[in-house]
Parts: sequence; structure tokens; C-alpha cells
Amino acid sequence: MNTLQRWHDMVLKQNHDGLSELLTEDCVFLSPVVHTPQAGRELTTLYLTGAMNVFNETFHYTKEVVTEEHAVLEFECTVDGILINGVDIISFAEDGRICEFRVMVRPLQAMQMLHGKMAAMLEVLKSAPKARASQSA
Repeated sequence: MNTLQRWHDMVLKQNHDGLSELLTEDCVFLSPVVHTPQAGRELTTLYLTGAMNVFNETFHYTKEVVTEEHAVLEFECTVDGILINGVDIISFAEDGRICEFRVMVRPLQAMQMLHGKMAAMLEVLKSAPKARASQSA
């Protein structure tokens, strides 16, 4: 399984179908605005799906450093006129699936704006039975 290539394809197509297949059961998501790790495939899928819905077609990776165990992907995106710069730090399990997904974002204004948008998007996703069903597929 080429997890990183599948991740890039999902981002490019803005389509999160099959996302949970890329994650280990005990995957951990580390958010730039939530101080506690979000543990488990379901929560990681929820957060990554939310991010894919908040970011738009301007989202793109500008740099990447990849080893067998890790990938560091720098990204840029413009949301509501704010240029967002950030880094996705991905760790892979022995089977190649993602076991940790850490996001860092700058500048502060972008992080604050994303915090509000992500909170609203997570509420929508949590309340949508169809969205939750597709996440666990």
C-alpha cells in the first residue's frame, strides 16, 4: 500500500473516500488548536475530513521530506483572504498505514480563523449520520 500517494490523491481530488483505510485503529491526530491528542481511527478520520472540507482548492503541498517511517509535508492555502502556511507530520506504522498525523499552522491569525471554521465543521460532521457512516467505512 502506498499510503502517502493515496493521501496525495485524496487531497488533490478533495475526496476523503477510503481515508479510514489509510489509518491504523489506534491512530492519533494532533491538532494545532486542541491541546490533547485525538486518539483512534474514528476521531482522526473526523478531524482530517473536517480539514478537507475547510480547506479549498488552493490547498497544495509545497515541500516534502519523506522516509519509510515519516513524512513532513509543508502546505499553503488561502481561506477567507488569509494565507495559511503549515506542516503535516505523518508517521507510518510497520504495515505502511498512518499511525500519527500532526498538524502545525501559522500565522496566529490563520490558526485562530481555522479554529472557528474547524469547530463548526466538526459539529456538522458529528451531527450528520451519513457522514459518520462513510467515515467508518
